Amino acid sequence: MKTQKKFLILIFMFSGVLSCFGQDFVYQPVNPAFGGNYLNYSWLLQSANAQNTYEEKSDASYETDPLGDFEQSMNRQILSQLSRSLMQNYFGEELSEGHYNIGNYEIDVAPGSNGLEVVIFDTSTGDKTTVTVPFY
Repeated sequence: MKTQKKFLILIFMFSGVLSCFGQDFVYQPVNPAFGGNYLNYSWLLQSANAQNTYEEKSDASYETDPLGDFEQSMNRQILSQLSRSLMQNYFGEELSEGHYNIGNYEIDVAPGSNGLEVVIFDTSTGDKTTVTVPFY
């Protein structure tokens, strides 16, 4: 009996010694951006998309409105024509000072200290732009 116990203890010790041998641990990242395997890319992307709770809301500004586009086009053409006539009158003949209302815009033309000052006020948004045409 004692020899059998010694034999079992001896086998247990040898099996423990044999199982203690291992190998070196080498770290390899998962993310391909940090040196991991490139095949992990699709798995990481799917995992990120599955965890993403943000839903992109559709923005109405991407949709085109034909009437809104027409209004903007008309405003641009009127302002362009007005600026051409102002410049032609300013450099060609005398320019009449005054206040103009065109669509959503209020335009004030007045001489200033540095030249002709044109103040454009957008009544729909409250934006104000001042353009100074210098004297020559």
